[in-house]
Amino acid sequence: MPNLQTVRRMLEAHGQGHLLGHYESLTPPEQAALVSQIATIDFDQLDEWIAQYVLKAPAAAIPPDIAPPKIEPRKPADEAARARHAKAIARGRELLAQGKVAAFVVAGGQGTRLGYEGPKGCFEVTPGKHKPLFQVFAEQILAASRSAGRPVPWYIMTSPANDVPTRAFFRRNGYFGLKEADVVFLTQGTLPAIGLDGKVLLAGPGELALSPDGHGGSLRALRASGALADMARRGVELISYFQVDNPLVRCLDPLFLGLHDLAGAEMSAKALPKRDPMEKLGNFCLVSGKVTVIEYSDLPEALARATGPDGRLRFSAGSIAIHVLGRSFVERLTADGRCQLPLHRAEKKVPFVDASGTLVKPETPNAVKLEMFVFDAMPLAKACVILETDRSEEFSPVKNADGADSPATCLHDQVRRAARWLAKAGVAVPRDADKKVAAAIEISPLFADCPDQLAKAVDPKLTITAGQNLYLGE
Repeated sequence: MPNLQTVRRMLEAHGQGHLLGHYESLTPPEQAALVSQIATIDFDQLDEWIAQYVLKAPAAAIPPDIAPPKIEPRKPADEAARARHAKAIARGRELLAQGKVAAFVVAGGQGTRLGYEGPKGCFEVTPGKHKPLFQVFAEQILAASRSAGRPVPWYIMTSPANDVPTRAFFRRNGYFGLKEADVVFLTQGTLPAIGLDGKVLLAGPGELALSPDGHGGSLRALRASGALADMARRGVELISYFQVDNPLVRCLDPLFLGLHDLAGAEMSAKALPKRDPMEKLGNFCLVSGKVTVIEYSDLPEALARATGPDGRLRFSAGSIAIHVLGRSFVERLTADGRCQLPLHRAEKKVPFVDASGTLVKPETPNAVKLEMFVFDAMPLAKACVILETDRSEEFSPVKNADGADSPATCLHDQVRRAARWLAKAGVAVPRDADKKVAAAIEISPLFADCPDQLAKAVDPKLTITAGQNLYLGE
């Protein structure tokens, strides 16, 4: 345990002496826990953040030289592009077969907004077998491992709030067929919640108010947890990054991996053509020759609505948090134990314990939470690839209990994608009077993880009847 007097002097020097205000009322274990928690904070850096992000709200400055970036089309337009994609797919498969790729999911969220108590990755999402999100990804990784002829390691970033139940969930489910040694858990870092006056808040008399440091903190967590060292030991060079709420994601896409590698890129991204100018997706832009994501709330509406000579939006590529990162790139960004990403400020209502020991539940925002976004690493990369993808094929997140991006919309999107794959393979799919798919169809990645693979695996004479619950499994 750090020396109490040393900690007290340090806190007083930084104007945070109130954090020990209830120290004498705590039990010895609670005292030790509080002092240890305080000792993890770099207060010199925190002072800089308070001055820069808390005591004032930084204005979003839009650079004058903003331009649209180069986008790799989803569908090759000519023979040269088709050859490039074919070469990239072959290279991606080669990288997987050589053991140079790892999957990495950011899974620190809870299912609270879905009305579900537990880690979001445990939420059931598929239309037939009601598989949880974690199983959907595990089956993709298992299928890719079988195709590669060797296991693909999977790194799962939890949060302090859901780490224990997430690990228990995997143990109960036998790691969904993956080897336990190839499923590596790490925990997201946290940052203190800071009152608008610059004072760190206490969640309890002996506990700091902490919150996750954002998906950008995943890079720092890879370093701090030893996951980067584990990747190096395994020979992993590329990290396939995705978030836990999107069951349509391709966890390990040979085309994406190959394009990234052949371009000598350090960080790459998939992009969606935006539905409309004001869609709430980050905007891929080129700033001073560097790929940058500007949040939808920060891009001026005039730029968001600007069109080119062809009538298309100039800034049409939206960010969906699907990336490939070089392991060496992440090592470079986190070399000093910190992470070279800017912070983003959000004012929140944070319950706290006041000087009298009373728990206060504010009705208006009283604190600033700071977090990092992973896309802010892109301008630091020496080269980037942005690959356009198809929303109906690869993006249907589960974020809300109802309405857009809900379990209902995601179920429909999964069924529609499965029906398209089957129709492409020559299988007749029943439709209702409104031409909607009239069966609940689920295709396990262990049966087929893309249309071409399904065409080889399925019997084109397969009969599907209206109202049928069809599952194509291993």
